[in-house]
Amino acid sequence: MKKITKAVIPAAGLGTRMLPIARTVPKEVLPIVDRPVMDYLVREAADSGITDILIITNRGKGAIEDYFDYSPEYEQKLIEKGKTKELEQLRELVQRVNVHFIRQKEPRGLGHAISCARAFTGDEAFCVLYGDDVVYSDVPVCRQMMDAYEKYGLAVAAVQPVTDEQIVKYCSLDVEHIEGREYHVKDMIEKPKPEEKFSNLSILGRVLLTADIYDILDNTAPGAGNEIQLTDAMKELARTKGMSAVEFIGKRYDMGSKMGFLEANIEYALRDPALGEDFRAYLKEKAATL
Repeated sequence: MKKITKAVIPAAGLGTRMLPIARTVPKEVLPIVDRPVMDYLVREAADSGITDILIITNRGKGAIEDYFDYSPEYEQKLIEKGKTKELEQLRELVQRVNVHFIRQKEPRGLGHAISCARAFTGDEAFCVLYGDDVVYSDVPVCRQMMDAYEKYGLAVAAVQPVTDEQIVKYCSLDVEHIEGREYHVKDMIEKPKPEEKFSNLSILGRVLLTADIYDILDNTAPGAGNEIQLTDAMKELARTKGMSAVEFIGKRYDMGSKMGFLEANIEYALRDPALGEDFRAYLKEKAATL
């Protein structure tokens, strides 16, 4: 089995839930403390052993490309001030992983966005990190999926249980338990009506796909929202080639929502070695006045 070295990050969405800021700032570069959302996604992939990442963007998202480039003007200032550590931090992620870009020229859904990665991944299996989802975990979720892939040789969905109110906004999986936190996926449905749901297990921001997905996507008709849904293609992949699921260990933040954005900033600030203690004291002081 060939080692997985590639990942794809779809980041072409408009981010309408984050209006009005999304009109001028791509949601993928909104900050969690002092790093943009996309930094956390790329870092997760790199920490999992990924060496090449394709970010799929569209018009108005050049800031993402700029972030994963060298910054001569900042680097020169740091050199002049002798701030070697800060200079190394600016270059650290860029030097660890190769980041590539392609544009999805029209908004035809997540499934169509993934099909744009065909020339990049070729016949290799690859990880997909949804641009809206940041996950805090001791073991990166990509690594958790890659371990399952190495075990079963099948595409993998990273799942967690969600509430009845949430499941109608996500997807619902029909699964058969294998062992531990691992499942065999039999079926799935995107944005089910309450009576259509299979279970409360839903894919939350991460999948590992095999190259079989591309031929399936080529023949997938538009689904919910009149877009080509990746879930519809994965359903066919599960039925024909097989698919597994791993209930991942980690906390996921929905960065496409204002509440998820605020939660991530508070909790990552609390974990920050430099900020955590002072920020915790501030929150306790503030909470006492509420």
